[in-house]
Amino acid sequence: MKFVIITGMSGAGKSQAVKAFEDINYYCMDNLPPSLLPAFAKLYRESTKTITDVAIVVDIRGGVFFDDLFESLDVLKKEGINYEIIFLDATEEALIKRFKEHRRPHPADPLGRLTEAINKERMMLEEVKKRSNYIIDTSSLTNAMLKEEINEIFLKGHPQKNITISVVSFGFKAGIPIDCDLVFDVRFLPNPHYIDSMREMNGNDLEVQKFVMSHEQSQVFLEKLEDMLRFLLPYYQKEGKTQLVIGIGCTGGKHRSVTISNLLAESIEKDNYRTIITHRDILR
Repeated sequence: MKFVIITGMSGAGKSQAVKAFEDINYYCMDNLPPSLLPAFAKLYRESTKTITDVAIVVDIRGGVFFDDLFESLDVLKKEGINYEIIFLDATEEALIKRFKEHRRPHPADPLGRLTEAINKERMMLEEVKKRSNYIIDTSSLTNAMLKEEINEIFLKGHPQKNITISVVSFGFKAGIPIDCDLVFDVRFLPNPHYIDSMREMNGNDLEVQKFVMSHEQSQVFLEKLEDMLRFLLPYYQKEGKTQLVIGIGCTGGKHRSVTISNLLAESIEKDNYRTIITHRDILR
């Protein structure tokens, strides 16, 4: 039996999370006032024959009632009710885009500026985020990706680390992606562009991958890059970073950067990190 509390930033995907939990047969309730958590939990324990797993959304839409959250969590703990908190987060840019697309006011400040409302809510949720068991940054996640992440944690029992790694291949000719935290230049690697049979291919093609990785400098570079990230990622996570964007660039963004990005993402994923890969310029 599982008792899950869903919370996080408005616009970060709590509604989609509820749908994902419903799909794995959780009993779900949206926008329950935190003061009612202990009463609901008691009812839940008495109804375990009909209700097994529960997921409840608690967020700032409860207004002043949200202030009761920590008191209610303490009551749950005293009553011996084991709960887990999943916190959905996203960057300010992603949240602004979503609110503008749906044309709805922000619950933290319906009449104020969107950026100020987001910052206000982030401050309100700072403590509950610290107490959360799982933090998922949905900035780069599709609804299907979020559903898969929830399935991995709560259905398959494979919780991933609370940081999303985005690996982006790109071409320097089109500029460096503005959201990169780390950028690596692979223009020193042998270029398949100058081989006629591979010019129209890209780094997703096996022939290109074999050519790029057949050279010692490619193998050594990838090995050192993997080692460095294994060292860095736990420290980024310790500092509370929930998303890291790694840019891998070559001249055009079709061959070398795509090859290295694919292999790097595969390596990071094996270390149980949530990983997203994007090939920005592969069709240019």
